[in-house]
Amino acid sequence: MMMDTQFLPEEIVTIRDLLRYTVTLYNEAGLYFGHGFPSAHEEASYLILHTLHLPFDQKNLWLDASLTEQEKTKLFELIQRRVVEKIPVAYLTHEAWLGDYRFYVDERTIVPRSFIAEVLLNDLDTWFKDPKAVKHVADLCTGGGSLAILLALLFPEASVDAVDISKDALEVAQINVSQYGLAHQIHLRHGDLFQALPSHKHYSLIISNPPYVDAETMSSLPAEYCSEPNLALASGEDGLDHIKRLLKEAPQHLAKNGILIVEIGHNRAALENAFPQLPFLFLSLPAGDDYVFVLRREDLL
Repeated sequence: MMMDTQFLPEEIVTIRDLLRYTVTLYNEAGLYFGHGFPSAHEEASYLILHTLHLPFDQKNLWLDASLTEQEKTKLFELIQRRVVEKIPVAYLTHEAWLGDYRFYVDERTIVPRSFIAEVLLNDLDTWFKDPKAVKHVADLCTGGGSLAILLALLFPEASVDAVDISKDALEVAQINVSQYGLAHQIHLRHGDLFQALPSHKHYSLIISNPPYVDAETMSSLPAEYCSEPNLALASGEDGLDHIKRLLKEAPQHLAKNGILIVEIGHNRAALENAFPQLPFLFLSLPAGDDYVFVLRREDLL
């Protein structure tokens, strides 16, 4: 599907006109929405209003405002890239959101979208009655650092170790850590899972949203996911390569009564078949009950 900004219909005058036209283009292109927005209308509204520097939550105030030629050209260039190249919208706007928290993102790292954010923001008191008493926490496979930043905000007295094997991802994480003013609290560490953690530290909480896509699924991913770093998605034939290492090595790094929280995607059945002896506690989330598990150190020993 090829387009050019010179073919933007003259009849498009207002934001409402462009929004309707963009949704049609989205639907004709069969775009996939898995990076923060549930529908063509929601994503198109966001892309247009963000580019115009208008507040998304006041969309109805601006729908009938006219667009300048310069605005139309800039917007249609972005819309064209989204439709033709199927680039995730977060890479076009360079931002993604977890709840009310905004993060910078680009093609060097996966687009933030972890279910663990819901756990941290809504269920933290289930596990930690006094967050200020927690001194050491870690985020393995931190990517752009979004979950590490949530950890730092939720555990204000804790030192946060954020690990990733990708130097490119850690460069993005550095941008986010700096924007939140948390360089004094978050320590970005380059390495492969636990190998990057200081051996003398023991953590009250270790979280991880690791790669967990199996080989069969990797071969049939929507184009939007193929824009993301393969390193952040693929995890062997069964999708469990990283998770198996997390389960094996976590007890050496967890403090007494420490807990491990891991996101596993659609791998619950495979995980429970591989580790029938472990008492996985799967958390109830709006998206379902199969995506995030919790284990205590004592469960793993």
